[in-house]
Amino acid sequence: MNKPTLHTVLSPRLLDLYNLENAIVVIIDVFRATSTIATALYNGAQFVYPVAGVQDCIEKGKALNAITAGERDGKVIEGLQYGNSPAEYPASFIKGKTLVLTTTNGTKLLHMALEQKAATVITGSFPNLSAVCNYLKAQNKNVILGCSGWKDLFNIEDTLFAGAVISRIKSQFTVHCDSSLMAENMYKLHQADRLQYIRQTTHWHRLQAYGLEKDLEYCVTEDGANIVPVYRPENEALHPETW
Repeated sequence: MNKPTLHTVLSPRLLDLYNLENAIVVIIDVFRATSTIATALYNGAQFVYPVAGVQDCIEKGKALNAITAGERDGKVIEGLQYGNSPAEYPASFIKGKTLVLTTTNGTKLLHMALEQKAATVITGSFPNLSAVCNYLKAQNKNVILGCSGWKDLFNIEDTLFAGAVISRIKSQFTVHCDSSLMAENMYKLHQADRLQYIRQTTHWHRLQAYGLEKDLEYCVTEDGANIVPVYRPENEALHPETW
């Protein structure tokens, strides 16, 4: 039996080069959207609605009586209640509530994947690394690891997470993909000094300037929020699944 395929997309600008119709697309936005989504759902949020635009976020929040949150360029958006920090969503605050979220990169890529008719969309980051790997191994479907990057530019942290996934699951997939090979090699090279390596990245310096260093350290720490956020088209929201 042929193994399913695995590819890594290094930037949203490259997404349209891939066939998503029979694939699970993993949206990766380590700093910080997909880390925040996993954390909020792990801590008991009922749903997370990822929306592309600020006005959409405000309107859907009102319609659902939900918490509205988001950022542009790392800063909380005027008109929204909360930001894109995982630390803002402990169980004591988020349990039983609904979150509507818009971010610079991650929610944008998620909607791009939906527009290209992805069969299934989930989100991944280091806090839910093991759950994502378990899920992908169990599905036996083609996988696209989609890196959100920064405003369509390549970034290291998303690619590093893709490499972490590949290193764990590649034996069950056909991987003829240079970007996947590069991602895995990068991860293996820096696995032992990941936190030190990630401190050199552009995005780390950008967000550190806003006092977000604790956020960033959490976002590259494995398995603190081990659920899989799975997008369900029937209500346009991410739901938590345990794997």
